Amino acid sequence: MKSSDTSRKPVIGLIGGIGSGKSAVAAEFARHGGRIISGDALGHEALRQPAIRGRVVERFGRGILGPDGEIVRRELGRIVFADPIARRDLEGLVFPYIEARIRDEIEAAQSAADMRFVLLDAAIMLETGWNKVCDWLVYIHVPRAMRLDRLQRQRGWSEKEVTAREQAQIPLTDKASHADFTVDNSGALAETGRQVYNLLQHLGLVPSSKSD
Repeated sequence: MKSSDTSRKPVIGLIGGIGSGKSAVAAEFARHGGRIISGDALGHEALRQPAIRGRVVERFGRGILGPDGEIVRRELGRIVFADPIARRDLEGLVFPYIEARIRDEIEAAQSAADMRFVLLDAAIMLETGWNKVCDWLVYIHVPRAMRLDRLQRQRGWSEKEVTAREQAQIPLTDKASHADFTVDNSGALAETGRQVYNLLQHLGLVPSSKSD
């Protein structure tokens, strides 16, 4: 729901299925004056914090470390997406850090003169309650077959791996029901960009002409 505080830059949250291209859609929003906050990037950042890294290695073992001593996220994911208890343990270690950093980034964006709004791209936004910081939620629609193909080509994930990750999230029908708007990202990027611009116009976040 839109905040009544007109001096505050609004926050748009992006939700959707795994492989729906939320990062690409976020980049289209950002072209029009949005600052992106990436939950995935903050997750990487969390695992690089010495205290968090130490506790994660203590819980899951040194087998999750690569030759450089850093946590290999795919190996960690293989463990936690096969075991709900392990996943909850990991969430308890990293989620507080991510949530605090999201709030820090939103606060920092308020003083950025060149920013019109904030984009929060976090795959498990609804599951964690991070959507509470958002004024609007935008659901990114892409058919599952297309998402599977993208994930196979871009990340080398099998359908089994994708399904395991999907089962850790709420169903897409529930995600869609929470959204205020939908963007279809199954076509050309130019078409996605057109939808994004039209939505921003509707929200009053860009001028009525593309001359901005």
